[in-house]
Amino acid sequence: MGVSRHSAARIYNLFPRLAGPMDKWPHFFDRARELGFRWVYINPFHYPGFSGSLYAVKDYFRLNPLFVPRTWGQADDQRRYLSRLVSEASRRGLALMMDLVINHTAKDSLLVEEHPEWFVRDADGRIKSPSAIDPADARRVTVWGDLAEVNNRDAPNREELWAFWEYLVAYYAEVGFRGFRCDAAYQVPAELWRRLIRKARSIDPQCLFFAETLGCRLEEVQQLAEAGFDLIANSSKWWNFSEPWCLEQHRLFRSVAPSVSFPESHDTPRLASETGGLQCVQEQRYVFAAAFSGAVLMPVGYELGFRRKLDVVNTKPEDWEEPLFDISGVVRALNDLKARIPVLGAEGRTEAVWGLEGPVLCLRKEENGQALLIVVNKDWHNAHDVAVGDLDRLLPGPERTCLWPQEAPRPTGSSWSFRLGPAEVALLAAS
Repeated sequence: MGVSRHSAARIYNLFPRLAGPMDKWPHFFDRARELGFRWVYINPFHYPGFSGSLYAVKDYFRLNPLFVPRTWGQADDQRRYLSRLVSEASRRGLALMMDLVINHTAKDSLLVEEHPEWFVRDADGRIKSPSAIDPADARRVTVWGDLAEVNNRDAPNREELWAFWEYLVAYYAEVGFRGFRCDAAYQVPAELWRRLIRKARSIDPQCLFFAETLGCRLEEVQQLAEAGFDLIANSSKWWNFSEPWCLEQHRLFRSVAPSVSFPESHDTPRLASETGGLQCVQEQRYVFAAAFSGAVLMPVGYELGFRRKLDVVNTKPEDWEEPLFDISGVVRALNDLKARIPVLGAEGRTEAVWGLEGPVLCLRKEENGQALLIVVNKDWHNAHDVAVGDLDRLLPGPERTCLWPQEAPRPTGSSWSFRLGPAEVALLAAS
């Protein structure tokens, strides 16, 4: 699997509840461009149900009033407003990606009222709410009581339901959204995804489809192999660099699509909160995410050490925080490397060279004859001296260079020695 048209995507997540009304969003487009991202992913901006959750959609063709600027008038002409945003992004060299939420709606959605037969029922005939396994703890299952689970598999008039989803995708592709992040993709039949992808690409042949697959079982992800996704989410955010599961998952999922790594997301606690504000770990997890997978995603505020968890119901613009630190330079530099160095932008085959059981891990990533070494100091508080040998075999080529950190010495001969600071990551490649 080489570098596909979207495998090297750099995605900035603009969380609309924190960003505020749409007239403020171009400011975040500027920020994304400055940091070297080329995609801006926006969580649902549709009219919500009674809970107010972004993911409890009541009306797919009406804007959430929270995001309608007073200076833009009423929300009746949402197509005009969204086209304006698309133009603002395009002018900055950015493509917009939106959430495509078709596994469920709000319990009080218009579709529940108009098409009750499209929804899953429990034993008592009540509309069922969807659930998911916690990716950090498989013993925990979350049930969302404000949501109604759509019966995409065997609704009585399934063809009419699927035609509605095709219309929805076509509507937003025609507005100018060039990507869709497919929420709970594993809960939706692969055959339906194929139809929606085909529909979108009849309008925009380069349209990107990104499958959100967190909290599902391995076999559920593998069932998506025939759906035609460009990207899938992986779970490397939770890897401690010692257990083998992440590398095994990476090997299994390569047949599905290139993956997206992220140091945190809108679904997770803020990393700076989890670590007590350790800047070195903040940098480590972004460098690793950018190097490990073909694509990388970062939510707004990560580079500034924000600690308040993004909440799909309660977050508001007033929750904007004073920066704890600023790693913008690290993010920008890694995004630039990812755009320039083919092996960084590829999914690759990745295996452990040594260190799963020690304080320093060395991984080797290879794609199309190019190789990259990812050397990770797992220790958050202490530096470690590292010696990497056998470079003639690990990194064959006329010369070798240390891509990161930028001030590191160039490897000489067939070995490389360096002192890795606390939580530091080094990236070595053959040139």
